[in-house]
Amino acid sequence: MHIIKIIALLFLPVLGMTQSKVRWMTMDEAIAQSKIRKKKIFIDVYTDWCGWCKKMEKSTFQTDEVAKILNEDYYPVKFNAEQKAPITFKGKVYKYVQNGRRGYHELANYLLDSQFSYPTVVFLDENQNIIQAIPGYRKKHEFALMANYFGKNFHKKMSWDAYTKKNK
Repeated sequence: MHIIKIIALLFLPVLGMTQSKVRWMTMDEAIAQSKIRKKKIFIDVYTDWCGWCKKMEKSTFQTDEVAKILNEDYYPVKFNAEQKAPITFKGKVYKYVQNGRRGYHELANYLLDSQFSYPTVVFLDENQNIIQAIPGYRKKHEFALMANYFGKNFHKKMSWDAYTKKNK
């Protein structure tokens, strides 16, 4: 009986059971990959204490539809806005800044334009320029619309209102 369970576990990935996993990267990994193959970068800016961040991780990012979009159109990054490790981004080193009991990462400050709200999702173009930072929890359908809007360059062709009316 144990051998059947082991065989079943070995074949689950073959059967596509792992397709709903976003292949998260660090910022450094995404930038390195982007140098090899140009692609947009998606950043989920979160904190460990943020309840809405955890809800979005479970109810939005772990769905097949969202994982497919993020994996195909972006280098997806999970970025803790309070992480302590320095990050070099576009030639500048960003560091952690202690601020009271907690602190913040300078890169989060840059990406969020000093508007600390979690979760915030940030869409970068192929040259790591900010397309849009969008604060707040999003359900899977709304998030999938946003990710497609930026990922497929609809933001260059039509307004968000026009896009959502066409794609509801």
